[in-house]
Amino acid sequence: MCGINGIALSSRSGRQVDRGVLKRMRDVIMHRGPDDEGIFIDGAVGLGHRRLSIVDVAAGHQPMTNEDGTLRITYNGEIYNHADFRAELEAKGHVYQTHCDTETILHLYEEHGERCVDYLRGMFAFAIWDKRRKQLFIARDRLGVKPLYYFHADDGSLYFGSEIKTLLEAGGVKPEINYRALPDYLANHATSGEETLYRQIKRLLPGHFMLWQDGDLRMSRYWDVSFVKRADEGRRDDDYVAEWSELFRTSVRLRLMADVPLGMFLSGGIDSSAIAAVMSGMVTDPIKTFSVAFNEREANELEYARIVANAFKTNHHEVVVSPEEFFGALPKLVWHEDEPLAHPSSVALYFVSVLASRHVKVVLTGEGSDELLAGYARYRKTILNLALGARYQSLAPAGVRRLLCKQIENIPGARLRQKLRRTFLAVSPDIESIYFDNFAVFPRAMQPQLLTSEALERTGALDPYAELREVLQESDAKSLLDRLLYADIKTYLQELLMKQDQMSMAASIESRVPFLDHKLVEFTSALPQRLKLRGWTTKYVLRQSMKGILPETILSRPKMGFPVPIGTWFRGAYRHVVDDYVLSDRALNRGIFSPDFVRGLVARHQTGGENHSERLWALVNFEIWQRQFFDGESAQISARPEVEFAQATN
Repeated sequence: MCGINGIALSSRSGRQVDRGVLKRMRDVIMHRGPDDEGIFIDGAVGLGHRRLSIVDVAAGHQPMTNEDGTLRITYNGEIYNHADFRAELEAKGHVYQTHCDTETILHLYEEHGERCVDYLRGMFAFAIWDKRRKQLFIARDRLGVKPLYYFHADDGSLYFGSEIKTLLEAGGVKPEINYRALPDYLANHATSGEETLYRQIKRLLPGHFMLWQDGDLRMSRYWDVSFVKRADEGRRDDDYVAEWSELFRTSVRLRLMADVPLGMFLSGGIDSSAIAAVMSGMVTDPIKTFSVAFNEREANELEYARIVANAFKTNHHEVVVSPEEFFGALPKLVWHEDEPLAHPSSVALYFVSVLASRHVKVVLTGEGSDELLAGYARYRKTILNLALGARYQSLAPAGVRRLLCKQIENIPGARLRQKLRRTFLAVSPDIESIYFDNFAVFPRAMQPQLLTSEALERTGALDPYAELREVLQESDAKSLLDRLLYADIKTYLQELLMKQDQMSMAASIESRVPFLDHKLVEFTSALPQRLKLRGWTTKYVLRQSMKGILPETILSRPKMGFPVPIGTWFRGAYRHVVDDYVLSDRALNRGIFSPDFVRGLVARHQTGGENHSERLWALVNFEIWQRQFFDGESAQISARPEVEFAQATN
């Protein structure tokens, strides 16, 4: 696990790579690789590397070369099946100098060129400079577990890195707001697709590689999620469950590959609990497990994590984060993520990562299960609302529908009214209203009220759901559920993976995601829908595979997500955070958000009548981000940040 960066200057630029610039790009992400560093320069091409040593700790220095020095690689990730190819590659004449997976990538590239990615099972982002072809080959893993950002200059020069800050450090691009991506951010927590909130900086999409040669850049997709059903769809459900369970076990076992201490994040939900259950049977020593919570009762699920820890006799550690620690860390974590934090749970993830870093260097996590196995309630709510709404539209006259819609406002109880407003009784039964708008932070209709006329002009009145619409159309899925899962794998899951990567790397530990093994993903996607969502039962195949293994309390409990009491804090002792970052003259004078609308939003939240915690979180983070990256305020980031916790057990 490492941080990578590089520069490839076009001949049109007439320049050679400046070693000092490359070194600054590399060292600004020292937290991603505090164990080793390296630089390679070949005229107009330079590669930088920071290493967090996990496999073959003594060797594996990067950028690594092949036998004759014609290739150089800088690589971030883990290839879990790399040893499977060694004997075959050696038989073909390839000479290994290490036991690192990095070297296998080089030899596979020598054999298969661009198609080397087809053989890799794991998470990765890497760049190979091919001196013979004068070509730079850059690839990212299938599901987007590891990040890769780039800037392609007008003169053809290419800058890339594991984090956006490496590109800003190069000086070739200035931080400017990407107004074309702003509606997407405001609606969907974060930007989707290749766009970032920086005008000239893009991300390489999952399952893609790019080829750079003397200024020209070509993109190719080498993999995608398919929902085409298997030819053996008539099999018994038990057979599917058995095969799925074996693939899951294999995925967990592969991710135990390490020459350093290893543990896992344990939330007490079914996903991390399933990993703990499988993992406990594969290791001799007790698993080191790590959990995080807040003092507030509604945001503390440690009791469930303890049930699992006790069931599998893990070496369990916990941290309880105070609001002082939460808000004290926030500016620093925005710096680490390079963009506004999409989710408050990112802060908790950082704290548990620092706790874990005291004991291990690698953790397994449960990301990806919800998007593969329909774990979110919004899927069944959407399917039900669209089905009932279509019948309601055909049976009830328009006048009756209007009358019932008005009556919702007379129903006592704010929570019930708010829920009914989001159903087919109050909104049009189409995908935009029932799915996009209902689960947006700032839905499409609200954005013209939020944004100033100047900001609206800059956004060009772009559709905040454009990327979602596009991916829904791209999918080969036939059912609505599978189409929704595909859209979330391509968008929402990417937010969660970025959060997981950036927060764990901020604490210099590696996180691995067993649910996102691509062979497990391919099998799961093609499963019959009933094995994902059966009635009101989510993740059916996972629950069946864990029957008799996990405690019934864990198997049957509903999904809770990771609650953070941000709304309560913004109403109480930490309302000054909103005052400073949302209502202050400094924030409002930027000319992006309408002062009247923002003040009204805050007032309605703080009186307790409405809950706008997600919206206020987005605005607070957007302002912190601007102060960090546009105004140049220092977050006082140390190379390896350490936080003293008020409550933690060792």
